[in-house]
Amino acid sequence: MGPPRHGMSWLRRGSAVLLTWAAVAAMAVTAVNALSTPAWAAPAKRDVPAVTDEADSVDDTLAIGFAGPLSGASMAVGRSMQNGVQLAVDEANQRGLRIGGKSYRLKLVSQDDRADPGTAEYVARYLVGQRVIGVVGHWTSGTSLVAAPVYHAAGVIQVTPSAMSRKLTSLSYPRIFRTIPNNESVGRLAADYAIARLGVKTVVTIDDRTPFGQGLAEQFARQAEAQGARVLGRYSVSDKTSDFNAPLMEARKQAPDLIFFGGLDWQAGILAKSIRRLKLEARLMASAGTVGLPFLMRAGADANGALVLEPGPPQDKMPGWKGFRQRYSQSFDSNIDLYAVFAYEAAQAIIQGIRQAGSSAPELVARAMHRLRFEGVSGTVAFNEEGDLLNPTFTMYEVKDQRWVPVERFSGLPR
Repeated sequence: MGPPRHGMSWLRRGSAVLLTWAAVAAMAVTAVNALSTPAWAAPAKRDVPAVTDEADSVDDTLAIGFAGPLSGASMAVGRSMQNGVQLAVDEANQRGLRIGGKSYRLKLVSQDDRADPGTAEYVARYLVGQRVIGVVGHWTSGTSLVAAPVYHAAGVIQVTPSAMSRKLTSLSYPRIFRTIPNNESVGRLAADYAIARLGVKTVVTIDDRTPFGQGLAEQFARQAEAQGARVLGRYSVSDKTSDFNAPLMEARKQAPDLIFFGGLDWQAGILAKSIRRLKLEARLMASAGTVGLPFLMRAGADANGALVLEPGPPQDKMPGWKGFRQRYSQSFDSNIDLYAVFAYEAAQAIIQGIRQAGSSAPELVARAMHRLRFEGVSGTVAFNEEGDLLNPTFTMYEVKDQRWVPVERFSGLPR
Protein backbone atom coordinates (compact mmCIF):
# COMPACT_ATOMS: atom_id res chain seq x y z
CA MET A 1 0.00 0.00 0.00
CA GLY A 2 1.33 3.45 -0.91
CA PRO A 3 1.50 6.44 1.43
CA PRO A 4 -1.75 8.34 2.17
CA ARG A 5 -2.66 11.05 -0.31
CA HIS A 6 -3.05 14.64 0.72
CA GLY A 7 -4.26 17.66 -1.22
CA MET A 8 -2.67 21.10 -1.23
CA SER A 9 -3.16 24.21 -3.35
CA TRP A 10 -0.01 25.45 -5.04
CA LEU A 11 -0.96 29.12 -4.78
CA ARG A 12 1.96 31.14 -3.43
CA ARG A 13 0.00 34.08 -2.17
CA GLY A 14 -2.91 34.08 0.25
CA SER A 15 -4.98 37.01 1.42
CA ALA A 16 -3.72 38.59 4.63
CA VAL A 17 -5.80 37.59 7.63
CA LEU A 18 -6.44 40.16 10.31
CA LEU A 19 -6.34 38.62 13.75
CA THR A 20 -6.89 39.97 17.22
CA TRP A 21 -4.29 39.12 19.86
CA ALA A 22 -6.76 36.62 21.26
CA ALA A 23 -7.06 34.94 17.89
CA VAL A 24 -3.28 34.82 17.51
CA ALA A 25 -2.97 33.07 20.85
CA ALA A 26 -5.80 30.71 19.97
CA MET A 27 -4.21 29.90 16.64
CA ALA A 28 -1.06 28.73 18.41
CA VAL A 29 -3.03 26.04 20.23
CA THR A 30 -5.12 24.78 17.34
CA ALA A 31 -4.26 22.61 14.39
CA VAL A 32 -3.91 23.92 10.87
CA ASN A 33 -7.23 25.09 9.45
CA ALA A 34 -8.29 24.32 5.92
CA LEU A 35 -7.59 27.21 3.54
CA SER A 36 -9.70 28.12 0.54
CA THR A 37 -8.53 26.95 -2.86
CA PRO A 38 -8.55 29.43 -5.75
CA ALA A 39 -10.59 28.45 -8.79
CA TRP A 40 -7.51 28.10 -10.96
CA ALA A 41 -5.56 25.88 -8.58
CA ALA A 42 -5.37 22.10 -8.95
CA PRO A 43 -8.35 20.40 -7.26
CA ALA A 44 -7.55 19.02 -3.85
CA LYS A 45 -7.79 15.29 -3.21
CA ARG A 46 -7.83 15.61 0.58
CA ASP A 47 -6.58 18.21 3.03
CA VAL A 48 -3.35 17.42 4.88
CA PRO A 49 -4.31 16.86 8.52
CA ALA A 50 -2.48 18.91 11.10
CA VAL A 51 -1.93 15.76 13.15
CA THR A 52 -1.55 12.40 11.46
CA ASP A 53 -1.74 9.24 13.50
CA GLU A 54 -2.49 6.02 11.72
CA ALA A 55 -1.45 3.70 14.51
CA ASP A 56 -2.64 0.13 14.09
CA SER A 57 -0.44 -2.48 15.76
CA VAL A 58 2.12 -0.22 17.40
CA ASP A 59 3.20 0.13 21.00
CA ASP A 60 3.49 3.91 21.11
CA THR A 61 3.54 7.13 19.08
CA LEU A 62 6.29 9.72 18.63
CA ALA A 63 5.54 13.28 17.50
CA ILE A 64 7.51 15.45 15.10
CA GLY A 65 6.51 19.09 14.69
CA PHE A 66 6.34 21.37 11.67
CA ALA A 67 6.18 25.15 12.00
CA GLY A 68 5.89 27.50 9.06
CA PRO A 69 3.59 29.86 7.15
CA LEU A 70 0.41 27.97 6.25
CA SER A 71 -1.48 31.19 5.60
CA GLY A 72 -0.58 34.63 4.32
CA ALA A 73 1.95 35.76 1.71
CA SER A 74 4.29 32.77 2.12
CA MET A 75 1.51 30.20 2.34
CA ALA A 76 2.50 28.17 -0.72
CA VAL A 77 6.09 27.54 0.31
CA GLY A 78 4.93 26.71 3.84
CA ARG A 79 2.41 24.16 2.61
CA SER A 80 4.92 22.61 0.24
CA MET A 81 7.46 22.27 3.06
CA GLN A 82 4.77 20.73 5.27
CA ASN A 83 4.06 18.22 2.51
CA GLY A 84 7.74 17.33 2.37
CA VAL A 85 7.80 16.61 6.10
CA GLN A 86 4.57 14.63 5.87
CA LEU A 87 6.05 12.51 3.08
CA ALA A 88 9.10 11.68 5.20
CA VAL A 89 6.85 10.72 8.13
CA ASP A 90 4.62 8.56 5.93
CA GLU A 91 7.61 6.74 4.46
CA ALA A 92 9.11 6.11 7.89
CA ASN A 93 5.81 4.65 9.07
CA GLN A 94 5.64 2.39 6.03
CA ARG A 95 9.12 1.11 6.76
CA GLY A 96 8.45 0.74 10.47
CA LEU A 97 10.28 2.15 13.46
CA ARG A 98 11.47 0.00 16.37
CA ILE A 99 13.26 1.28 19.45
CA GLY A 100 14.33 -1.04 22.25
CA GLY A 101 12.12 -3.84 20.99
CA LYS A 102 9.01 -1.64 20.80
CA SER A 103 7.24 -0.57 17.61
CA TYR A 104 6.51 3.14 17.17
CA ARG A 105 4.48 5.19 14.75
CA LEU A 106 5.37 8.78 13.95
CA LYS A 107 2.78 11.52 13.81
CA LEU A 108 3.14 15.04 12.45
CA VAL A 109 1.93 18.03 14.46
CA SER A 110 1.78 21.11 12.21
CA GLN A 111 1.32 24.73 13.21
CA ASP A 112 0.94 27.96 11.24
CA ASP A 113 3.33 30.68 12.42
CA ARG A 114 2.28 33.06 9.61
CA ALA A 115 5.99 33.94 9.18
CA ASP A 116 5.45 36.24 12.16
CA PRO A 117 7.96 36.21 15.05
CA GLY A 118 5.30 36.94 17.67
CA THR A 119 3.13 34.07 16.51
CA ALA A 120 6.20 31.82 16.19
CA GLU A 121 6.85 31.98 19.93
CA TYR A 122 3.28 30.85 20.70
CA VAL A 123 3.65 28.06 18.13
CA ALA A 124 6.94 26.91 19.64
CA ARG A 125 5.42 26.74 23.11
CA TYR A 126 2.45 24.78 21.78
CA LEU A 127 4.69 22.25 20.02
CA VAL A 128 6.77 21.81 23.18
CA GLY A 129 3.51 21.13 25.03
CA GLN A 130 2.72 18.43 22.47
CA ARG A 131 5.94 16.67 23.52
CA VAL A 132 7.49 16.65 20.05
CA ILE A 133 10.97 15.17 19.70
CA GLY A 134 11.97 17.72 17.10
CA VAL A 135 10.57 20.47 14.92
CA VAL A 136 11.16 21.15 11.23
CA GLY A 137 10.98 24.94 11.06
CA HIS A 138 10.70 27.79 10.89
CA TRP A 139 10.57 29.43 7.42
CA THR A 140 12.24 32.77 8.19
CA SER A 141 15.27 33.61 10.28
CA GLY A 142 13.22 35.99 12.43
CA THR A 143 10.71 33.30 13.41
CA SER A 144 13.44 30.69 13.87
CA LEU A 145 15.47 32.92 16.18
CA VAL A 146 12.45 33.69 18.37
CA ALA A 147 11.49 30.02 18.61
CA ALA A 148 15.01 28.68 19.19
CA PRO A 149 15.30 29.57 22.92
CA VAL A 150 11.91 27.94 23.57
CA TYR A 151 12.98 24.69 21.94
CA HIS A 152 16.41 24.84 23.58
CA ALA A 153 14.97 25.26 27.07
CA ALA A 154 12.66 22.28 26.51
CA GLY A 155 15.37 20.07 24.99
CA VAL A 156 13.62 19.88 21.60
CA ILE A 157 15.54 19.45 18.35
CA GLN A 158 15.11 22.23 15.76
CA VAL A 159 16.00 21.68 12.10
CA THR A 160 15.32 24.59 9.75
CA PRO A 161 15.03 23.92 6.02
CA SER A 162 15.09 27.60 5.09
CA ALA A 163 16.27 30.07 7.76
CA MET A 164 19.73 31.26 6.69
CA SER A 165 20.78 33.72 9.39
CA ARG A 166 24.23 32.85 10.72
CA LYS A 167 22.99 34.00 14.13
CA LEU A 168 20.88 30.87 14.46
CA THR A 169 23.65 28.26 14.52
CA SER A 170 26.05 30.68 16.22
CA LEU A 171 23.79 30.39 19.29
CA SER A 172 25.71 27.13 19.83
CA TYR A 173 22.59 25.28 20.94
CA PRO A 174 23.45 21.58 20.58
CA ARG A 175 20.08 20.65 19.08
CA ILE A 176 19.91 23.19 16.21
CA PHE A 177 20.53 22.06 12.63
CA ARG A 178 20.11 23.50 9.14
CA THR A 179 19.71 21.65 5.82
CA ILE A 180 20.75 24.64 3.69
CA PRO A 181 23.81 26.96 3.75
CA ASN A 182 23.85 30.02 6.01
CA ASN A 183 23.60 33.59 4.73
CA GLU A 184 27.32 34.28 5.14
CA SER A 185 28.22 31.74 2.47
CA VAL A 186 25.31 32.78 0.23
CA GLY A 187 26.18 36.49 0.49
CA ARG A 188 29.85 35.90 -0.24
CA LEU A 189 29.23 33.67 -3.26
CA ALA A 190 26.60 36.03 -4.66
CA ALA A 191 29.02 38.96 -4.42
CA ASP A 192 31.85 36.94 -5.97
CA TYR A 193 29.60 36.05 -8.90
CA ALA A 194 28.49 39.66 -9.40
CA ILE A 195 32.05 40.99 -9.53
CA ALA A 196 33.82 38.12 -11.32
CA ARG A 197 31.11 37.00 -13.77
CA LEU A 198 29.07 40.14 -14.35
CA GLY A 199 31.86 42.68 -14.07
CA VAL A 200 29.95 44.74 -11.52
CA LYS A 201 31.89 47.77 -10.26
CA THR A 202 29.27 49.58 -8.18
CA VAL A 203 26.40 48.29 -6.04
CA VAL A 204 23.58 49.48 -3.84
CA THR A 205 21.99 47.25 -1.20
CA ILE A 206 18.42 47.37 0.09
CA ASP A 207 17.26 45.15 2.94
CA ASP A 208 14.07 44.50 4.91
CA ARG A 209 15.62 44.98 8.38
CA THR A 210 15.07 41.31 9.29
CA PRO A 211 17.89 39.07 10.59
CA PHE A 212 17.86 37.23 7.27
CA GLY A 213 17.57 40.13 4.84
CA GLN A 214 19.80 42.57 6.64
CA GLY A 215 22.41 39.92 7.42
CA LEU A 216 22.52 38.77 3.81
CA ALA A 217 22.78 42.32 2.43
CA GLU A 218 25.57 43.18 4.88
CA GLN A 219 27.55 40.08 3.94
CA PHE A 220 27.08 40.81 0.24
CA ALA A 221 28.31 44.39 0.70
CA ARG A 222 31.37 43.32 2.72
CA GLN A 223 32.38 40.75 0.14
CA ALA A 224 31.73 43.13 -2.77
CA GLU A 225 34.04 45.70 -1.20
CA ALA A 226 36.64 43.02 -0.50
CA GLN A 227 36.56 42.14 -4.19
CA GLY A 228 37.13 45.76 -5.24
CA ALA A 229 33.58 46.97 -5.95
CA ARG A 230 32.23 50.21 -4.49
CA VAL A 231 29.09 50.13 -2.33
CA LEU A 232 27.40 53.42 -3.16
CA GLY A 233 24.55 53.14 -0.69
CA ARG A 234 22.96 50.86 1.90
CA TYR A 235 19.24 51.29 2.53
CA SER A 236 16.65 49.58 4.70
CA VAL A 237 12.87 49.38 4.36
CA SER A 238 10.09 47.71 6.35
CA ASP A 239 9.56 44.03 5.66
CA LYS A 240 5.90 44.87 5.02
CA THR A 241 6.29 47.80 2.62
CA SER A 242 5.59 47.91 -1.09
CA ASP A 243 7.07 51.41 -1.44
CA PHE A 244 10.69 51.46 -2.63
CA ASN A 245 10.61 55.00 -4.02
CA ALA A 246 12.89 56.60 -1.42
CA PRO A 247 15.89 54.26 -1.76
CA LEU A 248 15.44 53.94 -5.51
CA MET A 249 15.36 57.70 -6.04
CA GLU A 250 18.71 57.88 -4.22
CA ALA A 251 20.00 54.93 -6.22
CA ARG A 252 19.00 56.63 -9.46
CA LYS A 253 21.36 59.52 -8.61
CA GLN A 254 24.17 57.05 -7.92
CA ALA A 255 23.63 54.90 -11.05
CA PRO A 256 24.89 51.56 -9.65
CA ASP A 257 25.58 48.57 -11.85
CA LEU A 258 23.60 46.29 -9.54
CA ILE A 259 21.01 46.50 -6.76
CA PHE A 260 21.12 43.70 -4.19
CA PHE A 261 17.94 43.09 -2.20
CA GLY A 262 17.88 41.25 1.13
CA GLY A 263 14.27 40.22 1.74
CA LEU A 264 11.42 37.93 0.73
CA ASP A 265 10.21 37.07 -2.77
CA TRP A 266 6.97 39.10 -2.81
CA GLN A 267 8.84 42.31 -2.00
CA ALA A 268 11.53 41.47 -4.55
CA GLY A 269 8.84 41.28 -7.23
CA ILE A 270 7.56 44.75 -6.35
CA LEU A 271 11.13 46.06 -6.27
CA ALA A 272 11.82 44.69 -9.77
CA LYS A 273 8.82 46.58 -11.17
CA SER A 274 9.81 49.74 -9.30
CA ILE A 275 13.35 49.63 -10.70
CA ARG A 276 12.03 49.57 -14.26
CA ARG A 277 9.30 52.13 -13.57
CA LEU A 278 11.90 54.60 -12.32
CA LYS A 279 14.11 53.76 -15.32
CA LEU A 280 17.16 52.57 -13.43
CA GLU A 281 19.62 50.63 -15.57
CA ALA A 282 20.85 48.51 -12.65
CA ARG A 283 20.37 44.76 -12.59
CA LEU A 284 18.60 43.22 -9.62
CA MET A 285 20.04 40.40 -7.55
CA ALA A 286 17.58 39.12 -4.95
CA SER A 287 17.81 36.86 -1.91
CA ALA A 288 17.68 33.09 -1.74
CA GLY A 289 14.06 32.02 -1.50
CA THR A 290 13.03 34.19 -4.45
CA VAL A 291 13.11 31.50 -7.14
CA GLY A 292 9.51 30.52 -7.76
CA LEU A 293 6.18 31.76 -9.11
CA PRO A 294 5.43 34.63 -6.66
CA PHE A 295 8.33 36.78 -7.88
CA LEU A 296 7.50 36.13 -11.52
CA MET A 297 3.81 36.87 -11.02
CA ARG A 298 4.46 40.17 -9.25
CA ALA A 299 7.27 41.38 -11.48
CA GLY A 300 5.90 40.25 -14.86
CA ALA A 301 8.18 41.16 -17.75
CA ASP A 302 10.25 43.32 -15.40
CA ALA A 303 11.56 40.11 -13.83
CA ASN A 304 13.79 39.42 -16.83
CA GLY A 305 17.48 39.69 -15.99
CA ALA A 306 17.01 39.26 -12.23
CA LEU A 307 19.48 36.94 -10.50
CA VAL A 308 19.20 34.77 -7.37
CA LEU A 309 21.64 32.39 -5.69
CA GLU A 310 19.74 29.47 -4.17
CA PRO A 311 20.91 26.49 -2.09
CA GLY A 312 21.26 23.08 -3.69
CA PRO A 313 21.52 22.01 -7.31
CA PRO A 314 18.66 22.63 -9.77
CA GLN A 315 15.80 20.24 -9.05
CA ASP A 316 16.33 18.12 -12.16
CA LYS A 317 20.02 17.75 -11.25
CA MET A 318 19.36 16.57 -7.69
CA PRO A 319 20.42 12.92 -7.29
CA GLY A 320 17.12 11.90 -5.72
CA TRP A 321 14.81 14.30 -7.53
CA LYS A 322 13.08 11.87 -9.89
CA GLY A 323 11.98 9.50 -7.14
CA PHE A 324 11.05 12.34 -4.76
CA ARG A 325 8.93 14.07 -7.40
CA GLN A 326 7.09 10.85 -8.16
CA ARG A 327 6.37 10.04 -4.52
CA TYR A 328 5.37 13.63 -3.72
CA SER A 329 3.04 13.83 -6.74
CA GLN A 330 1.37 10.56 -5.76
CA SER A 331 0.53 12.02 -2.37
CA PHE A 332 -0.17 15.72 -2.97
CA ASP A 333 -1.92 17.91 -5.53
CA SER A 334 0.66 20.65 -5.12
CA ASN A 335 3.51 22.40 -6.84
CA ILE A 336 6.83 21.26 -5.36
CA ASP A 337 8.62 24.29 -3.98
CA LEU A 338 12.42 24.14 -3.93
CA TYR A 339 12.38 24.25 -0.12
CA ALA A 340 10.07 21.22 0.14
CA VAL A 341 13.16 19.13 -0.63
CA PHE A 342 15.11 20.65 2.27
CA ALA A 343 12.12 20.19 4.61
CA TYR A 344 11.94 16.52 3.60
CA GLU A 345 15.65 16.16 4.31
CA ALA A 346 15.23 17.92 7.67
CA ALA A 347 12.57 15.40 8.69
CA GLN A 348 14.73 12.56 7.38
CA ALA A 349 17.62 13.79 9.54
CA ILE A 350 15.47 13.64 12.69
CA ILE A 351 14.10 10.21 11.79
CA GLN A 352 17.51 8.80 10.93
CA GLY A 353 18.86 10.28 14.15
CA ILE A 354 16.18 8.34 16.08
CA ARG A 355 17.10 5.13 14.28
CA GLN A 356 20.83 5.61 14.78
CA ALA A 357 20.47 6.56 18.46
CA GLY A 358 18.08 3.69 19.11
CA SER A 359 16.27 6.13 21.36
CA SER A 360 13.60 8.82 21.33
CA ALA A 361 15.47 10.97 23.85
CA PRO A 362 16.16 14.27 22.02
CA GLU A 363 19.63 14.64 23.57
CA LEU A 364 20.71 11.23 22.23
CA VAL A 365 19.01 11.81 18.89
CA ALA A 366 20.80 15.16 18.47
CA ARG A 367 24.16 13.56 19.20
CA ALA A 368 23.44 10.93 16.56
CA MET A 369 22.43 13.64 14.07
CA HIS A 370 25.82 15.31 14.46
CA ARG A 371 27.36 12.03 13.27
CA LEU A 372 24.89 11.47 10.42
CA ARG A 373 25.90 11.28 6.80
CA PHE A 374 23.22 10.19 4.35
CA GLU A 375 22.24 10.69 0.73
CA GLY A 376 19.24 12.97 0.59
CA VAL A 377 17.27 14.20 -2.40
CA SER A 378 19.59 17.16 -3.04
CA GLY A 379 22.85 15.35 -2.22
CA THR A 380 24.83 14.36 0.84
CA VAL A 381 23.43 15.59 4.15
CA ALA A 382 25.86 15.96 7.06
CA PHE A 383 26.32 18.63 9.73
CA ASN A 384 29.28 20.39 11.32
CA GLU A 385 29.69 20.91 15.07
CA GLU A 386 27.36 23.94 15.01
CA GLY A 387 24.66 22.15 13.04
CA ASP A 388 25.34 23.87 9.72
CA LEU A 389 25.35 21.85 6.52
CA LEU A 390 28.72 20.45 5.47
CA ASN A 391 29.84 20.93 1.85
CA PRO A 392 26.70 22.68 0.57
CA THR A 393 25.95 23.28 -3.10
CA PHE A 394 24.49 26.40 -4.73
CA THR A 395 22.89 27.40 -8.02
CA MET A 396 22.70 30.84 -9.60
CA TYR A 397 19.41 31.41 -11.42
CA GLU A 398 18.49 34.12 -13.91
CA VAL A 399 15.06 35.07 -15.22
CA LYS A 400 14.96 34.68 -19.00
CA ASP A 401 11.68 35.15 -20.89
CA GLN A 402 9.93 35.23 -17.51
CA ARG A 403 11.23 31.80 -16.52
CA TRP A 404 13.85 30.83 -13.94
CA VAL A 405 16.89 29.34 -15.65
CA PRO A 406 19.92 27.88 -13.80
CA VAL A 407 23.08 29.51 -15.15
CA GLU A 408 25.87 28.27 -12.87
CA ARG A 409 26.45 25.76 -10.07
CA PHE A 410 28.86 25.94 -7.14
CA SER A 411 30.02 23.31 -4.65
CA GLY A 412 31.55 23.77 -1.21
CA LEU A 413 31.87 26.82 1.00
CA PRO A 414 33.54 29.99 -0.37
CA ARG A 415 37.14 30.48 0.67
